Amino acid sequence: MFPELNSILNSTPDSFKSSDFILVSDRRADASFLIHHHLSFYLRAGCKVCFLGLVQSFSHYSAVGQRLGVSLAQAREKGQLVFLEGLKNSIGVILQEDTSQETQPLSYLRTPGAGLEGLFRFVESSVRQSGDGDAGESWGPPVLLIDDLSVLLSLGVSVGAILDFTLYCKATVCSELQGNMVILVRCEEEDADDDEEGSNLLQRGLVHQCNLALHVEGLPTGYCRDIHGQMEVWWRQEGETICNRRKIFHFKVHDKGASFFARGTSSAVL
Repeated sequence: MFPELNSILNSTPDSFKSSDFILVSDRRADASFLIHHHLSFYLRAGCKVCFLGLVQSFSHYSAVGQRLGVSLAQAREKGQLVFLEGLKNSIGVILQEDTSQETQPLSYLRTPGAGLEGLFRFVESSVRQSGDGDAGESWGPPVLLIDDLSVLLSLGVSVGAILDFTLYCKATVCSELQGNMVILVRCEEEDADDDEEGSNLLQRGLVHQCNLALHVEGLPTGYCRDIHGQMEVWWRQEGETICNRRKIFHFKVHDKGASFFARGTSSAVL
């Protein structure tokens, strides 16, 4: 968990907004550190977390979580964390001969055109499980994290099907259950020819759904040893467009955290 980022977003594990859809995106940079931040943040906050890990193993997230001071293994054992390990489960789905289980979470691997109903049903059942922590303590509002949603495009799922999936998730998690969503997508180069079907189109569609967008890019000036990139933060208030309030920060990722600087305040980048 990164205290400086909490300060920028005006949130702490003891006090944070509910019913938020936070979109994390990157281009020519790696925004994974923001997913690790939000995972540790919501676990510390006592929320019930459903994590769709579509690109990394559980051991990867667990190792990073240990450096940030949270134990994913303990959270999963207690029922606070529900983790779908896409890499581990996908092989079994692809090799499975029985095609009758069309509503299992990763059924889209066999029939991408059928949509993501199985994945949504998994999310819905996970966030609706109230569960009790140790000593009978109930978990806080549910949180859905996805890393990374754009990988579904390479598996043949259409942009429209993915946007339908996120709308259903938002209606259930954010609107009905007063929880939060954090979703990562990776964007192609701006001149990439993906106007009809691609990650840039997906990102633009999700921007219209979210309340807060965190977009990470490499520095326009190129590589810098002391600054790893820049993060644009877009807020949407009631009745506003997502671009009405925007700030840009430079950042540097450390082994156990990250430092953020308002653009123009770091001596490393003019």
